[in-house]
Amino acid sequence: MRLRTLTLTTIAALTAALGLTGPATAHTPAATTHVAPGNVLTSTPTSFHPLPGQPTPTRAWHITYRSTTAKGAPNTVSGTVIVPKDGRDDRQRPLITYAVGTVGLGDQCAPSAGFPRGTAVEANLIQLLTARGWAVAVTDYEGLGTEGDHTYVVGRSAGHAVLDAARAALRLPEAGLSKDAPIGIMGYSQGGQATSWAAELRADYAPELNVKGTATGGVPADLLRTADFNNGGIGAGLILMAASGQNAAYPELRLDDYLNDRGRAYLRFLDKNCVAANVAAGLFKKISDVTVRNPLYEADWQRVLRSSNLGTRAPDRPVYLYHGTVDELIPYDLGKRLRADWCGRGATVRWTPLPLTEHVGGAVVQAIPAANWLADRFADRPDNGNCA
Repeated sequence: MRLRTLTLTTIAALTAALGLTGPATAHTPAATTHVAPGNVLTSTPTSFHPLPGQPTPTRAWHITYRSTTAKGAPNTVSGTVIVPKDGRDDRQRPLITYAVGTVGLGDQCAPSAGFPRGTAVEANLIQLLTARGWAVAVTDYEGLGTEGDHTYVVGRSAGHAVLDAARAALRLPEAGLSKDAPIGIMGYSQGGQATSWAAELRADYAPELNVKGTATGGVPADLLRTADFNNGGIGAGLILMAASGQNAAYPELRLDDYLNDRGRAYLRFLDKNCVAANVAAGLFKKISDVTVRNPLYEADWQRVLRSSNLGTRAPDRPVYLYHGTVDELIPYDLGKRLRADWCGRGATVRWTPLPLTEHVGGAVVQAIPAANWLADRFADRPDNGNCA
C-alpha cells in the first residue's frame, strides 16, 4: 500500500495533476531468477493519450519487465515505453525514465492502464517530454498492474523499478533506442522518492546506464516524519496507504494485527480505489482512529520505514531538487535536509525552493524548468550545483 502526496485545495486537480487512471492491466507471472534485471518479459502495442481521445504523434508499448524487490528477490513490474513519431533517428533520442506521483493502490490506477484512455496521472506533463523528441519509460511500480500488492513508497523497490524501466526501454527492439542513449531520471512526490532512490542506487545497481542527471521534487525523504506531519490532516489517508505498502514488501510486519474493524474496512476501500477517492475518504483521520495500537511506535516498523529514508548516500550524477515552501503534504524541511545530506556527501545538487507553492503546484510549475535542466545535461553543459 502506498503513501501519497495530495493537496486538499485540489481534490478536483487531483484527478488531473495526480489523477485517476483507467482499467486494470493484465496480471503477469512472476519473473524467474535467471532473467536479468531490466529484461523485457512481454510487450504489447498500446497508445498514449494525454486526454481522452487526444491523439499524439507517438508509438507506445505496454511492457512487463524483470526488476528487484526491496529484499533483493526478482519480481515482475509493468510499465509503458513511449517513443515520438517525428521522423528523427530513434537511436539518437534521449530517454527519460519517469516516475509518477501517487495514483492509488488498485491495478486500475496504474499509469499504463490510463494512457490508452487519456486518464493517466501526469500524462500532460509526460507529453511535454515527448514533444521535445525524447523517449519516455514510465514504470507502474511493483504490484500496480501486476501480481501482488503495490509496495507503495518502499524506496528501494521503487528505485529498482525506475532504473529497470530504463533498461527495458533500451532493450525493447521495437523502440529502436541506442543502448548508450543519454538518460534522465524524473519524478515528483511518490515519484520524487522513487527517482531519488534511483539516483542513489544507480552506481551499484545499474552502472551501465548513461544517466546524465535526475530531476526530483516534493520528495518524502523521511517516511516517519511525513506520517507524523499528516496524522489527522488532509493527507491522513496516505499514512495507511504507506503502511499497506510497507506491509506488502515486508509481510512480517503484520499490519492487520494493529488495525481495528474500522481500519480493516478502510484498508479494503483503499485497496480498491484510486488516489482521489482514497484521499477524500481519509481526510483528517488519525492513526488512533483505525488501530488498536500505533505500529509506527514499534521497533520493527520504525526500522523498515527508516530503511526507505534518503540522503544516506550521494547520487553520482547531478541532481535538480525542488520543493514548495508551503507544501501541505511533504514538509518543506525534508527537502532542505535532503539537499544538505546530499551536499554533505559530495553530490552535485541544484536546489530550487519554490516560494508560496503547495504540493500539486510544485509538480506543475517545475515541469518545464526541470525538463530544461535535463536538456542541458543531455547537451553536456556543466552544472556545478549550488551546495556552497
